[in-house]
Amino acid sequence: MDSSSTADWFQDRIAASVAPLLPGFAVEAVAEVDSTNTELMRRARAGRVEPVLLVAERQTAGRGRLGRPWQSGAQQDAAVSLTFSLGMPLAPADWSGLSLAAGVAVAEGLDPSGAHKIGLKWPNDIWVDDRKLVGILIETALPSDGGPDASRYVVIGIGINIGAREGDGMRTPPAWLHQWRPGASAPEVLAELAEPLVRTVLDFEARGFAPFAERFAARDVLRGREVALSDGTAGLCEGVAWGGELQVRTDAGLQLISSDEVSVRPRGMPF
Repeated sequence: MDSSSTADWFQDRIAASVAPLLPGFAVEAVAEVDSTNTELMRRARAGRVEPVLLVAERQTAGRGRLGRPWQSGAQQDAAVSLTFSLGMPLAPADWSGLSLAAGVAVAEGLDPSGAHKIGLKWPNDIWVDDRKLVGILIETALPSDGGPDASRYVVIGIGINIGAREGDGMRTPPAWLHQWRPGASAPEVLAELAEPLVRTVLDFEARGFAPFAERFAARDVLRGREVALSDGTAGLCEGVAWGGELQVRTDAGLQLISSDEVSVRPRGMPF
């Protein structure tokens, strides 16, 4: 991990807004790291489980779900991407749907009115016109001395395309925020999203995914479309169930997909 960032990431402002919800919360900004998720998971495995938001100007090995790189080619900097991770102890009764709830918080933060058609794609992406704008990666670690009822340490990594991105090597061209908010900066966006994201995670811990189901449905980009899954399943997407499962109507009947090892796309789009 490289030295602290010299940019103003509104650390004090973010910490002041979040601390009443999450005592002991801190914001750290660094110039460069391999991956904000990887760094916080390293800390958790070493026993450091304090609540923290870590933001990096550059990631050299950013990654998404299933081990995929968040970006290809050269390093991305804060003019192009916002990359940060939220780490905190969490003990929900059911973990199902956490990535969907986090997606709701980010999508609503970026597009409160829905005017820009920012949509949610199960299980962890945010799309605009079938192009990826945001990726979410959630990982957890169990403290070495924790019992079966102990809180796990959750790391929620979020990558947002801020400036123009090339689509070379990507399955589909990306979307980016400057297409409709040309003056937006990564620090401003982080300050807008941090407190609502923490509030959402705490609400999820207390009540599960059900309170977010209708809000997810309002932005669901797959519902009502023919979809194909990476395991060979195909059918009509009937949205997301109250437990966060993807519902696909196939020739064999309604299938509920809960495994995050399965990818889904509108039929005809590449995986």
